[in-house]
Amino acid sequence: MGTIFGHTHGLKASHRRRLERLSHRRLPPDQIITPELARALAELSHEMHRQVGVLVDRKGRIEYVVVGDARQIVWPDLRRIRTSSGRFCGLRCLHTHLHGEPFTEEDLTDLALLRLDVMAIVEVTDQGAPARVHVAHLLPAQPGDPDGGSVASRFQFLEPKPPGQLGVNFLELIESLEEELARNRRLVHPQDERDRALLVSVTTGSLAEAEESLEELRLLSESAGLLVLDTLVQRRKEYDPKFLIGKGKLREVLIRALQLGADMIVFDQNLTPGQVRAITAATDLKILDRTQLILDIFAQRARSREGKLQVELAQLRYLLPRLTDADTGLSRLTGGIGGRGPGETKLEMDRRRIRDRIRHLEEQIEALRTDREQRRQRRRRAQIPVVSLVGYTNAGKSTLLNTLTRSCVLAEERMFATLDPTSRRLRLPNGEEIILSDTVGFIRRMPPDVIRAFRATLEEIADSDLLIHLVDASSPYLEQHIEVVERTLRELHLGDIPRLLVFNKCDLVAPEVARNLCRNYGALA
Repeated sequence: MGTIFGHTHGLKASHRRRLERLSHRRLPPDQIITPELARALAELSHEMHRQVGVLVDRKGRIEYVVVGDARQIVWPDLRRIRTSSGRFCGLRCLHTHLHGEPFTEEDLTDLALLRLDVMAIVEVTDQGAPARVHVAHLLPAQPGDPDGGSVASRFQFLEPKPPGQLGVNFLELIESLEEELARNRRLVHPQDERDRALLVSVTTGSLAEAEESLEELRLLSESAGLLVLDTLVQRRKEYDPKFLIGKGKLREVLIRALQLGADMIVFDQNLTPGQVRAITAATDLKILDRTQLILDIFAQRARSREGKLQVELAQLRYLLPRLTDADTGLSRLTGGIGGRGPGETKLEMDRRRIRDRIRHLEEQIEALRTDREQRRQRRRRAQIPVVSLVGYTNAGKSTLLNTLTRSCVLAEERMFATLDPTSRRLRLPNGEEIILSDTVGFIRRMPPDVIRAFRATLEEIADSDLLIHLVDASSPYLEQHIEVVERTLRELHLGDIPRLLVFNKCDLVAPEVARNLCRNYGALA
């Protein structure tokens, strides 16, 4: 006996039996719907005064029978049957409308979010007979349509016709659509094997600031090894508590991801655990937020034992409140019958293990912190001045350290190329020696978990006699970068250390621009 999903309360026993019999029907695989199935759906819908729908696989088997109310229908969770990127989910949706209305926003949203093969609407007459069938499907990206375009360019609406006169070979239609999706994916950077990402930002303030932040997210994504396919920005009065962005915009994002063959969606804002679950429930794409992306970069860059420990600590602190039990049917794994106590669920065990690992990492980092403190005390006894290079990420701190001390510290034109602090001796022209230290770069909205985990590293700055605040003179956002670094230093209680503002990369700007910057900020170049 098949399971009936949806709004089943109050159904008559005869209606339940007829709905259950629907699940035993088979459709010819090449037909979207048959007149017989359309008639059965229309009669049931008319008698119950509720929408009735079915989800049919590509072999013509009815996988789900769903009952709605008079105005809408809610589909069950389809995550377990999702397929790979660039393909539809393998189900076509057929359901009734009682009032002759065409596709609603909810219908198109379901078509996009569930990645359905097609959505078909059966009009039900006042006599309970099927009238016309409306059919829609998603469209691959069109040439010359770089941003997804209008609704008309995202959906194809077939001409409404009676059930027996649609004249569409369903299997050929789906095969051609998926071939075009695969072709589009190959055409976009065909030799590039990196993960493909779509970047999304939501703002309640200035669009210009949001676009600036999104550009920084693009640089972060490329630094993490992602291929950025497209960016989307939404301006709202307030953030949506469930999805962060509006449901309509989420539909647009997921359609665009399907059209371009994206593997993941990266949000410029930090997502709450609930938002991650809600967005993940709507798509099988990987979902990242800004903090996750930064932590991933840190994990790639960490070379020293201390750096790896600090990154793992930050990742676990971020993961702990977001850990969920995907299978709500899991039984308790210990205790219960034959044991003592109520037992632990797998989720509780995972959380306990993470807390234990966090404590262990904190102890190891504290020991390394003690070692660092001993080294700093030796330097203080030797009375060697310490000068630390601070600044926004990718300002050129490591390159300057290499140039001044003739070192070979890794220096690359990408964000967070340096993660582990590096110190070198430098002999000044007057013969005096100093310790020159390179530090991890700062960035706007630096994740608190990162700052906590890297406390031992950032304490290196606290013992400095002078901070050289290095600024990329070629950056169009240098004013904001200066403010971010100064604010971060104040938050770390390092604002009282003497600082020297120095503009770097002046070869990338006109000499007059460099002179004006130095004059306006009282800086060197």
